[in-house]
Amino acid sequence: MTAAPGAGRALGFDEDGVAALHATLDGLLAPWDAELEARYPGDDGSRQPVHTVYVPGDRYTAGLAPEWAARAREAVDAAGGGTDGVRRLVDLLGVGGGPVGDLADAVAERVRAKLAVEAIEDLRIDFEDGFGDRGDAAEDAAVTAAARELARAEAQGTATPFSGIRIKCLEAATRRRGVRTLALFVAELVAARAALLGADATAGLPDGFVVTLAKVTAPEQVEAMAVACERVEDANGLERGSLRFEVQVETPQALLAADGTATVARLVHAAPGRVTALHYGTYDYSASLGIAAAYQSMEHPAADHAKAVMQLAVAGTGVRLSDGSTNVLPVGDPQAVDAAWRLHGRLVRRSLERGYYQGWDLHPAQLPSRFAATYAFYREGAASALARLAAYVGFVPDAGGVLDEPATAKAMAWFLGRGVDCGALTEAEVRAATGLDRAGLDAVRVSGHAPQPVAG
Repeated sequence: MTAAPGAGRALGFDEDGVAALHATLDGLLAPWDAELEARYPGDDGSRQPVHTVYVPGDRYTAGLAPEWAARAREAVDAAGGGTDGVRRLVDLLGVGGGPVGDLADAVAERVRAKLAVEAIEDLRIDFEDGFGDRGDAAEDAAVTAAARELARAEAQGTATPFSGIRIKCLEAATRRRGVRTLALFVAELVAARAALLGADATAGLPDGFVVTLAKVTAPEQVEAMAVACERVEDANGLERGSLRFEVQVETPQALLAADGTATVARLVHAAPGRVTALHYGTYDYSASLGIAAAYQSMEHPAADHAKAVMQLAVAGTGVRLSDGSTNVLPVGDPQAVDAAWRLHGRLVRRSLERGYYQGWDLHPAQLPSRFAATYAFYREGAASALARLAAYVGFVPDAGGVLDEPATAKAMAWFLGRGVDCGALTEAEVRAATGLDRAGLDAVRVSGHAPQPVAG
């Protein structure tokens, strides 16, 4: 950059001195500039699922997503005491402090629609704890069948937007089995997609496909997983970097190393471009700390500490964060169902308020409370965000009553974009309130600058 005329005088020395100073500073800071750009690129704005559903590998079929959707609708209908079970659930969760008219109605309407068209956003076919150790022959057969079913689901239009598998960890006892499952599943999936989809399967893997690596204890395991992914890609003619994975934080060693350093910060950077997310494992982590089973929960102080450190580790990196699950299921008598829904809805809301925008669901009856709590969070926050963003971009002068800075405008655009992605808000609502279409919303999220509002 050329120094502005007179800059030398302002700094107390001549123009050559200014140029020399800038050159010196650029040289000193160039390594950090490059590292900052590489390690902290920021979130790319792509859709993050609000949940991940885990199912044992031998129970997955191409019809699982519509089956879970039907069971979720049956759960609210059975507990509804009337024709509008979803509205009763929304009231049960205390949206806006109880039955509040428009907000509760809007949430209920959107939850009904979600359960009809996209009840599962992210599906993980589990060959780890949910499958167990049944021997190589049984696991090979289940892996092959599940890969073919996933391709069939895509071909018949019943696949979820995001999907993947969880493999056994890379500790010595399970390393070979985990890698074998990874290699076999990818090979079968690529072959099945090619057979069923033909030219439409040229990319090899479905969009949104990710592998979950369980019980990570060291950055070296993340590095090793990256090597395994590279070899599997080469063996199947896949583009380098197309096979990505998320890291499950389920062990104390994943948070704190023997030398007192934060292992988790190193996990995030151990495989650049491969690691997509850190997922908190509620029960394995709690048990490893000696917490009694009755007190193992997403809101235990130990869980809050772990997730806060994870949140710091991923900040600015583009790696996402996911909370864990509750194993209290909405099943049994009506009182037990209501209590489980209240608990699940409260925990989902708690996670969202703390900046954890994804979690795990383990049963179809948890889907209604997941979406009811999530949609209430976004719709309650949208009124202020829309008004303030409208003022920021000049669509409605002086609206919102707050003088916002670019960083806050970015955050509001990001919040609204997430609400649209999951179905809590619509693009039409955002545009009507702010004058911004989705491209304009993304422009604010990235730059913090106000684009020209869309007319009409």
